[in-house]
Amino acid sequence: MAIAKGYAAATASAPLAPFTFDRREPNDDDVVIAIKHCGVCHSDIHMVDNGWGQSVYPIVPGHEITGVVTAVGAKVSRFKEGDRVGVGCFVDSCTICAARDLDREQYMPGLVLTYSGFEPGADLPTYGGYSDHMVVKEGYVLSIPDNLALDAAAPLLCAGITLYSPLRHWNAGPGKSVAILGLGGLGHMGVKIAHAMGAEVTVLSQTLSKQADGLAMGADHYYATRDAATFETLAGTFDLLICTVSAGIDWGAYLGLLKVDGTMVLVGAPEEPVPLNAFALIPGRRTLAGSMIGSIKETQEMLDFCGRHGIVADIETIAIDQINEAYARMLKSDVRYRFVIDMATL
Repeated sequence: MAIAKGYAAATASAPLAPFTFDRREPNDDDVVIAIKHCGVCHSDIHMVDNGWGQSVYPIVPGHEITGVVTAVGAKVSRFKEGDRVGVGCFVDSCTICAARDLDREQYMPGLVLTYSGFEPGADLPTYGGYSDHMVVKEGYVLSIPDNLALDAAAPLLCAGITLYSPLRHWNAGPGKSVAILGLGGLGHMGVKIAHAMGAEVTVLSQTLSKQADGLAMGADHYYATRDAATFETLAGTFDLLICTVSAGIDWGAYLGLLKVDGTMVLVGAPEEPVPLNAFALIPGRRTLAGSMIGSIKETQEMLDFCGRHGIVADIETIAIDQINEAYARMLKSDVRYRFVIDMATL
């Protein structure tokens, strides 16, 4: 075992604090990564608070990880020391499948989360990117394009792929009208990516306070959802509406914004059940769907796409000892648009 340093929560809702723990020794197919930056995802807060009832303590969060390779196993062929790499939301997959599903592995049994999971066949917990280094199988390590800064690229490993995957799956592009509900850490990535794909992009936000930002990111239109007239004006407008918020909303009202055969996709995960009247779907043959991150294959595709288009997150860099303050600010939506930890401050 190798000693690692990080920040962890000892119990549900406990503040994050310095933590020393064991990383497993690398195998022949492993890559050792010195972590340089780690994005702060809203799901980190849910997991620290055990909001989804699956957290393993002590918990070292972080799954938007960028860094530099410091060592590789004898069987590693794709990476070498000094390479710029990333690690996203999972570090193994299809562990109880007959074969790895390269296109849909995020939905298959046996997904091993980057943190709050367990190493396959072992009692050793997985610990995330709020730490100084990690050991990851080669097949779950991603290449970061050279033109993307490691700090601003870190949120692509979750926020970026979380929006890219449904936009790609539901064919966002020229001739498609796409709405992004919520201009936060997830939503601002959706605006940038949908715009680069060639779609007509509308931001739906509670107020117009971020309108200038949204338009600068590539939105064609921006509407305030606190204005009841918005729902009359935009009724039947969108081919695709991606909901990035995890708070309760009027589901019927938002489904009414879809065209016939339109789809509303949930990527934000409310902790409470979604109440729904069937007649919000039936008259327009509308679909309410969900989407969860992407495969490693698709995540690399997303990174390459972002490299070609120069897309990164808008970030605020913090020191690791500011993480509890950052969580409090995130709960008040006081960040534009993603916190990223500089791990040199650990």
